[in-house]
Amino acid sequence: MAKNLLFVCATGIATSTAVTEKVLEFLKEKEMTDINYSQTNVASVQANSEDADLIVSTTKIPYELDTPVINGLALITGINEEKVLNAIYDQLKGE
Repeated sequence: MAKNLLFVCATGIATSTAVTEKVLEFLKEKEMTDINYSQTNVASVQANSEDADLIVSTTKIPYELDTPVINGLALITGINEEKVLNAIYDQLKGE
């Protein structure tokens, strides 16, 4: 069954694109390829989060969501990148 990932940044364009590429490449290496994904800005995250299994965000989401959120900023800075990638993988695998 496909997993639905939602990538979020301030504008829904720049950093979420970079994070999307890193995450999808990592999941492909782990042979997790049945992934649907979309990108959005933080202002639209509530409207777009209903179908998501996991949200990876490079910015603070200012409200509570039912969907788990992982802070993806490390995928931009490179600090603790592997830890965040593994957390994303573990979250998706565990469902």
